[in-house]
Amino acid sequence: MITGLHHVNIIIPPSPSSLELADCFYGQTLRLTPRPVPAAQEGRLAWFDIGSSGQQLHVAFGREDVDFTESARKATRHPCFRLESLGKLRELQERVWFHFSQGRLLGQEGEGPQERINRESAPMECDEPGKLNSGAQGPEYPTRFFARDFAGNRLEFTV
Repeated sequence: MITGLHHVNIIIPPSPSSLELADCFYGQTLRLTPRPVPAAQEGRLAWFDIGSSGQQLHVAFGREDVDFTESARKATRHPCFRLESLGKLRELQERVWFHFSQGRLLGQEGEGPQERINRESAPMECDEPGKLNSGAQGPEYPTRFFARDFAGNRLEFTV
């Protein structure tokens, strides 16, 4: 019998720098806790704990020619992360929106390594706080927002 969800796997472009971007976005912006990966797969994936739930997010390399085409980056499949309260949901949306906004404004000239990582790890999209979310609308849908990480993965956040 299924008793829960152990992990969700999402994909990023196959590059060592993509793991740095995943650490920045998922570790710093979303505040998921990085965890060790199997030694045989170091440098090819990243794992994050989702709170103390025992659930994890796994980030692995995808296939550049298939998984990151323009149409693939617009796919609607997505994990949905639950937050503990409406206040925490709004706080996270503000943080993701800030990273999205700042990432798009940062210039490349004269930037240091951390500024480059912050810019390149910025989400591609984020629903603006205080505006309608980009998902389906209706009374049966919970309070939520959507974003696309730096690799185009669609993410939903709700209470």
